[in-house]
Amino acid sequence: MKKKISVLALASVVVAGSAMASGWRIPEQSVDSTAKVGANIASSTRADVAYYNPANMSFMDDTWHTQLNATYIYLAPNDYTDARTPMFNHESEAEHFILPTGFVVSPDYGGARFGLSVVAPYGLTKRWENGYGQAYAEEFSLMVIEVNPVVSYSLGDKISVAVGPRMLYADATVKSDASVLGLPLSRDMDGDTVEWGWNAAIAVKPSDKLNIAATYRSNVDLDFEDRADLNLMGFMISPEAEVSVPAPAVLALSVAYDVMDNLNVEFTWDRTFWSEYETLDFNFTPQIPGNPFEPALDRNWDDTDAFRIGLTYGLNEKIDLMAGFGIDENPIPTPNVDFSIPDSDAWLYSVGMQYAVSEKMDLGISALYDYKETREVKVDPAGAVYGEFKNAAAVLVTVGLDYRF
Repeated sequence: MKKKISVLALASVVVAGSAMASGWRIPEQSVDSTAKVGANIASSTRADVAYYNPANMSFMDDTWHTQLNATYIYLAPNDYTDARTPMFNHESEAEHFILPTGFVVSPDYGGARFGLSVVAPYGLTKRWENGYGQAYAEEFSLMVIEVNPVVSYSLGDKISVAVGPRMLYADATVKSDASVLGLPLSRDMDGDTVEWGWNAAIAVKPSDKLNIAATYRSNVDLDFEDRADLNLMGFMISPEAEVSVPAPAVLALSVAYDVMDNLNVEFTWDRTFWSEYETLDFNFTPQIPGNPFEPALDRNWDDTDAFRIGLTYGLNEKIDLMAGFGIDENPIPTPNVDFSIPDSDAWLYSVGMQYAVSEKMDLGISALYDYKETREVKVDPAGAVYGEFKNAAAVLVTVGLDYRF
């Protein structure tokens, strides 16, 4: 099925960036998930289970669980080196963000439990200022906030299922300015939307030491309708713009096993269905002959796989140590890499700790380093990109409080 995506959301997210994960996903939404590079599905035990594996809510202590987190995100500048002329060499802006998230899980009500997550699961921001990249992506950003209520139901002591709706609020901005190339050609767009999807999960405990889980989050098309300010070779116009970008579906399969009484190991595979993104298409009303922002562009992104390993080691009754390693593929075919999202394969490394202040409260801190491989793009010497992107990276530091009552 043909999908359309707009410049409003070409490079998406909330407060993360293209250095976060494949495309514009942000898997890390809590202390434990940051500490284990997103391998927090089968092994999830705190309130963030409401998002990562709501079926596990049935196996939690029969009380209220709440959690608040704040993540500091640093995106390193991305260097572009052009193979044609050093005049086109450019460096993107460094980015700094604070991302809050929250989770709640209820007690048991006749075998059912209820949960709520407020997260930012998708997004990207990229700014190229005062140089060649500004002509294509002076600013591309999209804020995506998800509110996800869920309910789980226990089918005995070993199996639980869960399902819930997803409400996504998205707010996007895109700017480009070709005056740096001597052309009076620019665009400035803003828009927001609210869309709906669903998620489901199943958890199986064959034994006290082994947890198996599967989760699925549906694709959600973010459909924008708003006005755009265009400068077309000195002719100013503000047409209506209709565009759509997918927040892609994600399937995850996860196994967690207690290899020792105080050591749990989780292996997670997830697939992100980026193949929904086939075409970049801007629809303006009225249509203007020769508008360079209107022709549809092939994207043809690929579905991607990520492999994540998370470790949790109980040092003593009060301290849990965590670590993680992951490999995350990028979805963009080389001919379609551009300044809005110069993505590449990622290597993920993380550590973290949870400290039990009391029987009711845990305090946690974790950190993650996301390294992006150098991406060479040498397809068309006459294209916008003919060179390589390098030095992209991200650092996350998450702090959180988990409280039970």
